[in-house]
Amino acid sequence: MHHPSVAAILATASPLSSRLPLMLLAGAVLLAVIAIATRRWWQAWLEAQRPPLEPPRSESLRSRDERLKLALWASGEQFWDYDLVQRKLHRMRADENAVQSADITVLTRHGEVPAIHEEDLPLVMERLRLHLQGKAPLFMSEHRMDVQGNGTWVWVRARGRVVERDDDGRPVRIAGTARDITVSRNAEHEHRIAGEVMRSMNEAVAVLDWAHQFVTINPAFTRITGYAEEEIIGQPMTMLDSDQHEEAFFERMNRELRLTGRWSGEIWKVRKDGEEILCRIETNVVPDASGERPLYVQVLTDITEQKRAEQELRYLANYDTLTSLPNRSLLSERLSRAIVRARREHGHVAVLFIDLDRFKDINDSLGHATGDRILRAAAARVQQTVGTEHTVARLSGDEFTVVLEDIDGMRDAEGIAQRIIQAFRTPLNFGERLELAVSPSIGISLYPEHAQVPTELLKHADTAMYQAKAMGRHTYQVYSESMDEKNRHRAILASALRRAIDRNELSLVFQPRLSISRQRVTGAEALLRWDSKEFGMVSPAQFIPLAEESGMILELGAWALREACLTLREWHEAGLEELCMAVNVSATQLQRGDLQTVVARTLEETGIPAHRLELELTESVIMANPEQNADTLRACRRLGISLAIDDFGTGYSSLAYLKRLPLTTLKIDREFISDLTHDTDDEAITSTIITMGQSLALKVVAEGVETYDQYEFLRNHGCDEVQGHWVSQALTADQCLRFIREYYPGSGIRAAS
Repeated sequence: MHHPSVAAILATASPLSSRLPLMLLAGAVLLAVIAIATRRWWQAWLEAQRPPLEPPRSESLRSRDERLKLALWASGEQFWDYDLVQRKLHRMRADENAVQSADITVLTRHGEVPAIHEEDLPLVMERLRLHLQGKAPLFMSEHRMDVQGNGTWVWVRARGRVVERDDDGRPVRIAGTARDITVSRNAEHEHRIAGEVMRSMNEAVAVLDWAHQFVTINPAFTRITGYAEEEIIGQPMTMLDSDQHEEAFFERMNRELRLTGRWSGEIWKVRKDGEEILCRIETNVVPDASGERPLYVQVLTDITEQKRAEQELRYLANYDTLTSLPNRSLLSERLSRAIVRARREHGHVAVLFIDLDRFKDINDSLGHATGDRILRAAAARVQQTVGTEHTVARLSGDEFTVVLEDIDGMRDAEGIAQRIIQAFRTPLNFGERLELAVSPSIGISLYPEHAQVPTELLKHADTAMYQAKAMGRHTYQVYSESMDEKNRHRAILASALRRAIDRNELSLVFQPRLSISRQRVTGAEALLRWDSKEFGMVSPAQFIPLAEESGMILELGAWALREACLTLREWHEAGLEELCMAVNVSATQLQRGDLQTVVARTLEETGIPAHRLELELTESVIMANPEQNADTLRACRRLGISLAIDDFGTGYSSLAYLKRLPLTTLKIDREFISDLTHDTDDEAITSTIITMGQSLALKVVAEGVETYDQYEFLRNHGCDEVQGHWVSQALTADQCLRFIREYYPGSGIRAAS
């Protein structure tokens, strides 16, 4: 088919075709513009779809390094790379001292692997072997390393994996991270120890949150309260509270916790089974992990039985077990208080000493059981007659004492004595058709007319009572000086005592003390003796009270202290440097207040070590003025000497004061030791005293040990030391030194003096 040419087409065009070339030219230009725009748009779209070009290699490496520095710095990790073939380690870590990212520098180190602790090395190698053999996906280990090479071991947690293998697939390179976990490891160790300690404690421990709800407890808490952990966690502390305390008590406790951060005291709690127990609680406030809210740590001790034992001991120490009347100790205390009040109020106090006539004959003929019933009935009748406002005490046997307070004078005392005699005109009825007529003889002494101190009042009443018996019994007598010939004898004795030191009539003897655990003599007690030219050997029971009353005890006590220290120095110089010396101190020496000065001067003059000297004081001496005496004893204790409470269990000490005094030794009175293996009460009291002494961290010494059975009982119950004739009688200084040297450990016999 023939197509016309462009020229032909133009030649046959209409007249309007003269403008056609211009129109075609314009259209061609438009098409060209559209084509160019379309191509550029298409190229722009393709460019947008193409992935961005990677930056230059140097810029990429810098970016990765920067990220690595940030990662190492932020995490505290170290990067390590170990060449298994060349045995070289490459380590890299960020400077931990940097405070911002701009300051970060990377520290690198090449070389050998730091030393691994010999105890950890086998386990590290085993874990590495398992990973290299493909038996573990990762190498992970916590072990000790000497990172700095200076002998300081730090705990490290290392993690890594194989990153390169040879053509045969064998590992040639392993890399990973490591962290110093010494601090956290130590913290975990301490936490584990604290947890074990808490679980093993005998005391109950509970932790409470800020709302006083239980967070955790230890097994002892479950044992004491009966509540298991799942029963009490999340419960409020009040679920254990007893109704015995008012709301004000708990308000005071919480207020003290807020102000001081701690509270301690005794509080009644209720066990799961409903039983109420008395607990000693120590509560301390500690911050939680965030430091924002408090936690409360409570240590709880069940002291119910301890309190019962203390009450029983206090009862036994102050009351007669047969009649339930106050004994001599409590009588002395009440009489002393009565005298103090009477002195302050310018009043009178009367002491009535009562003895049942011919009671020994009744006791021997009817038996001790009936005799005990008579004593109980007589005690009740006396108490009913005088009333509860006056003290009735049983001293011993059939002897009773009445302390009358708030009376106008002797007339009131005589009236009550007459009423007691009248009351006994009616026979004592014991049931079973048994009636016994018992009559009393009564002696009366009056404060302040007859004496100023309790011992003298009691003695004068005793003297008057014997005068009543001499007058035919079943009557009373008032003390007068004419009754007591002993007064003149005492005056002569006192005069001779004043010259005893100058005449060289005084001396010391020493009774050794045996340590049960060490089976050796550790020291001795110095005892004062008086060999008078006029009276011969005078009993300490006679001249010591006389010296106390006259004030001469100060001079005698200072002399005895110095002589005992000089003797101890001689023993030390003889090679026995571990020996200690115990010296008795009287009430007057203690109450004068300068005892510490006398002791300090004696220590300086004699040169003996202070810790080798022990002062012994009786309960009654200490408790006569507990506050003042406590201050004096603390001053003495600061010198370095030891302090012993003597004749424990026979006085009227307060256990509350006992634990506040700076004592180091507790001596059990011979009264409890003498019947130790025959009297269950004495056994119970003695074992209780030993336990109490140990709980107060006191050395316990038993005096008056006479038999091996007594010694065995004391040894089995944990007594520390013993003294008495089973060990040795009192000896002169030379005899005692020889005895100590010749004593055979474990022999249990007294060496010949």
